[in-house]
Amino acid sequence: MNATELRAKNVEQLKEELTNLRQEQFNLRMQRGAGQLANPSRFGIVRKEIARIKTVLTEKAGN
Repeated sequence: MNATELRAKNVEQLKEELTNLRQEQFNLRMQRGAGQLANPSRFGIVRKEIARIKTVLTEKAGN
């Protein structure tokens, strides 16, 4: 998801998406700890998506 798509969403939708991504990040950490991680590159993708959402939330808070 890119920043323009995120800017089209309202704050509640962004917070919900952020919660889902943090849950996915936690699940990935648990899978890595158990040695069952199938796609290690997903860590970076999720981290960057979280950062994008937090950036857009900060932009919306400033307006």
